[in-house]
Amino acid sequence: MDHQHAPQTGGIGGFLRSPTGLVLIAFLAIATFYLVTEHTVHFFGLLPYGLLLLCPILHLFMHGGHGGHGGAEDHSGHTNHVEHQTQQSEGDRR
Repeated sequence: MDHQHAPQTGGIGGFLRSPTGLVLIAFLAIATFYLVTEHTVHFFGLLPYGLLLLCPILHLFMHGGHGGHGGAEDHSGHTNHVEHQTQQSEGDRR
């Protein structure tokens, strides 16, 4: 059996290879170039504020692993960090 498949037309790949798609890609490339070159000053002007805003955002997302900052929690089960390291090093010597 010899099957010949017709070339697939349509879809995103077909559109991007069409003349309209190529014009769209060229337009987006030119627009991106001008946006980057013209607004670089604004980006660097806002960068310090972005870094300051990043601190509390990272604090919120990075503290998800230890149960939060609730004041009513009982921390009596926690071991001292120094005691924990001492116990680990003694276990390594055995």
